[in-house]
Amino acid sequence: MTLRKIAGLGALLSLISPGIAMAQEATLDAGDTAWMLTATALVLFMTIPGLALFYGGMVRSKNILSVMMQCFAITGLMSILWMVYGYSLAFDTTGMEAGVTNLNSFVGGLGRAFLAGLTPDSLTGTVPESVFITFQMTFAIITPALIVGAFAERMKFSAMLVFMGVWFTLVYAPIAHMVWGGDGGLMWDWGVLDFAGGTVVHINAGIAGLVACLVLGKRKGFPTTPMAPHNLGLTLVGAAMLWIGWFGFNAGSSLAANGTAGMAMLVTQIATAAAALSWMFAEWMTHGKPSALGIASGVVAGLVAITPAAGTVGPMGALIIGLASGVICFFCATSLKRKLGYDDSLDAFGVHGIGGIVGALLTGVFAAPALGGFGEVESIALQLWIQFKGVLFTVVYTGIVTLVILKVIDAVMGLRVSEEEETIGLDLSLHNERGYNL
Repeated sequence: MTLRKIAGLGALLSLISPGIAMAQEATLDAGDTAWMLTATALVLFMTIPGLALFYGGMVRSKNILSVMMQCFAITGLMSILWMVYGYSLAFDTTGMEAGVTNLNSFVGGLGRAFLAGLTPDSLTGTVPESVFITFQMTFAIITPALIVGAFAERMKFSAMLVFMGVWFTLVYAPIAHMVWGGDGGLMWDWGVLDFAGGTVVHINAGIAGLVACLVLGKRKGFPTTPMAPHNLGLTLVGAAMLWIGWFGFNAGSSLAANGTAGMAMLVTQIATAAAALSWMFAEWMTHGKPSALGIASGVVAGLVAITPAAGTVGPMGALIIGLASGVICFFCATSLKRKLGYDDSLDAFGVHGIGGIVGALLTGVFAAPALGGFGEVESIALQLWIQFKGVLFTVVYTGIVTLVILKVIDAVMGLRVSEEEETIGLDLSLHNERGYNL
């Protein structure tokens, strides 16, 4: 069984009936199950409290609760939508009518809506299917939560909830199916390598964030009014939580406590450390001093970039991916953003979008055994082309669909808070609360 098939084992086995699974003599493995329970908790830990603190410290004090509230509300909303139909749209190909196989390439069916057919004995590989469902649910939670960083401090809470629900349905679930849905999924059949979500999570969220910040427009006073992070201590704590939680994200994507998980953990640490240092030194040389915000951002850039490659690259590939992502994301989140003038509040696009693209493309290079990787790569040039196709398709599909969703919501209910509400701050104007009582 190839590494790509191992990585997609959950997607494949979640689609087959218990009878077929028994015929294949699938049995529960206590060690694998224990690891996947742990990994699932770690990935949820990345959003609440990790991302909530990371983003919360980066906004102004009058908006800390609004950002944290968005992370918590998204966690609740995505959990329910995943149970109702998201898991089915992402991973189910049963119950589809004959002659609609082309639809299967883009989205799954509704045969598993409301988790129909799930029992305590249902297995995905060697772990309970219920654990696999919850593990994938945590990915569906953090992806839309990442988008919050692009439009922080200016979107209505009601509009945010509607946008996230529709975006999850029309963008996240189809992209997850195309990449991870097994044979018949568009990008799966192309041979796109995305071990833990470089395309599904980070490029997806980063592009959506860029579109969102462009549609909403700049924050009042940007870029002339100082909008420095109000509590970098919270941001550093959040970044540390993301770093730790990411081991569940990447090593957990092996769906087993095995050598692939161990290697994924090692390369995740190497790439993250390298990106943190390369961002820090790039900032130091460019601006004269290294900053806490910079090293925290470098950490996330490295985590993002190694995500698609975690199951197929070796230590040297991870080192290069980390060094490259730190420097590239630094310049995109600073120089490029200033030059083009868009207000990506917390650099969701600059870190997640760009870092995801860098990682996805370099996976095509360093997954090759000739360069120390472990992927079944026919040739570096061919795999790089396949990765590029996957990136391009995701950018175009996500960009267009996100734009349409936002325009429709804006026409129906409006996206942006009033100028007065923005001046007061979203904590008080939308939630009637303050983050700090001074």
